[in-house]
Amino acid sequence: MAAVSATSVTFGSSLKLLKSSQITGKASSLKMVTVGWTKSGFPSLRTSRFRVSCSAKPETVQKVCEIVKKQLALPAESELTPESKFAALGADSLDTVEIVMSLEEEFGISVEEESSQNITTVQEAADLIEKLVQKNSEA
Repeated sequence: MAAVSATSVTFGSSLKLLKSSQITGKASSLKMVTVGWTKSGFPSLRTSRFRVSCSAKPETVQKVCEIVKKQLALPAESELTPESKFAALGADSLDTVEIVMSLEEEFGISVEEESSQNITTVQEAADLIEKLVQKNSEA
């Protein structure tokens, strides 16, 4: 699943740097800073957060589950979720390659080797498929 997270903190009052010193050791560097306010009291503090997540359509996830079950010869009653890891289902690297090849054939896409090595769960496969299908339809 693709995700972007961010957090920002804004101080409303002016801050004044009172003292700054640097301590350097063999493997690390630490900078100590003392900060004071030009106004009396605490500054106002405003925080904001945003999160963007992209998920594949449920029907894409379902189709990926079907292909994974078929490729790994799992029983029909096996429960797969988007978080199901291929390795936990007993897939080795060759099985994963075969799963990716079946997905390419089923969805009419081409997955680069670099991308295929990053697929470890049903959700990751479905998200990549959605991305590639959308890219192909825009081209």
